[in-house]
Amino acid sequence: MPEVALVSLVIPVYNETGVIETTHAKIVAALDGLPYDFLIYYVDDGSTDGTDAALAAIAAQDGRVRVLTLSRNFGHQAALTAGLDQAEGDIVISLDGDGQHPALMIPEMIDLVRQGYDIVQAQRIEEGDGLSFKKITSGAFYTLINKISGTRIQPGAADFRALSRQALDALKSMPEYHRFLRGMIAWMGFKSVVLPYHEEKRMAGRSKYSLAKMVRLASDAVFSFSLMPLYIGLSAGGVFIFLAAAQIIYVLFLWLTGQYDKIVPGWSSLMAVMLIASGIVMILLGFIGVYVGYIFQEVKHRPKYILKK
Repeated sequence: MPEVALVSLVIPVYNETGVIETTHAKIVAALDGLPYDFLIYYVDDGSTDGTDAALAAIAAQDGRVRVLTLSRNFGHQAALTAGLDQAEGDIVISLDGDGQHPALMIPEMIDLVRQGYDIVQAQRIEEGDGLSFKKITSGAFYTLINKISGTRIQPGAADFRALSRQALDALKSMPEYHRFLRGMIAWMGFKSVVLPYHEEKRMAGRSKYSLAKMVRLASDAVFSFSLMPLYIGLSAGGVFIFLAAAQIIYVLFLWLTGQYDKIVPGWSSLMAVMLIASGIVMILLGFIGVYVGYIFQEVKHRPKYILKK
């Protein structure tokens, strides 16, 4: 097993006052007795509820804590990137600040990295047999992204993982603006292992991942890891051309066999064809527009986040 001297934890936080104190206490309890040095990076993603004061109090009591404050709310993936960029150590572990990622798994994650795995990806085990909107949409998303991209992403994988220094340095070399970290890390291809876990209940408040944010994250994943939307538009155009050819053949058949009475010009059918063609063109142009927009945001080279202090 390779020697490990320093382990860093990266924890993005947004409006978690009253929660982050309990989360930190659980983390400290999990780290006690481990034969490593630790640094704990809390990334305040533009909180407005006093979380900054709570983090300052934690840092004053625990010398291992580093607080990174972003100038505004840049989003979870950008905040996590800020922490990973600053993190030191031989192993870096990322987890959420709401207490749902069990800190007691940290020793096992460290052991797996020491055994030679560069990526230890925690995978959430869905509890219960009931269906929910989140479970259905999550399953549909992972099925879709695994079919249309060349990168296999574990269903239920969140941003709770451990990275070796080599894997983290490789991740930091990927500068894209639209971040889907679980896909980027899977794409790197380092030796990895999946570590199942049962998600703990949120201690207080509610999830900061709204439906709009989840849709935006899914959009970043699809358009960053696949050109399939463009192929869908091209396929739809091919189907339309086939139907048009079939219609032409049918009309020619009626004309050649003398069945002129059946050749009736129809306004509704003409409108249907025009609407179908226009819809396909607009969908394809929309897909192209999204890709062009992504390119535009990339070539501006704006920072993914701004570190205030």
